[in-house]
Amino acid sequence: MLRGLTTVSFWAADLDAAKRWYAELLGFEPYFERPGYAEFRLGDYQHELGLIDARYAPGGTASAGPGGAVVYWHVDDVRAVFEKLLSMGAKEYEGPVERGPGFVTASVIDPFGNVLGVMYNAHYLEILGETGAADA
Repeated sequence: MLRGLTTVSFWAADLDAAKRWYAELLGFEPYFERPGYAEFRLGDYQHELGLIDARYAPGGTASAGPGGAVVYWHVDDVRAVFEKLLSMGAKEYEGPVERGPGFVTASVIDPFGNVLGVMYNAHYLEILGETGAADA
């Protein structure tokens, strides 16, 4: 069911400072930006590191303490997997949200208190196809 890592999101109260810090750390600028969001692609599979204005954090989680990251795993049908997770005892953290063409996210808190994110991510499938792994 979980097909691979798609995006790691970090909340930042000062998004501009976070963009500068990560650009310096990684050695390059974000490849994609929109108000409240910046994204870097990195690694062998060009995985995504998203920086999000803390004002958009679900339920004020960004101010709850250290952390605040949600790791999203690629799935083929976010809504179906989200419902399955709920049926297995997970609690809704953030219901399915359309983030733009080809991108849908949702997250739950598993029965053990962990945040589990699922995402349909067109970029993940594009990279998978380019590597030939989809044919394996």
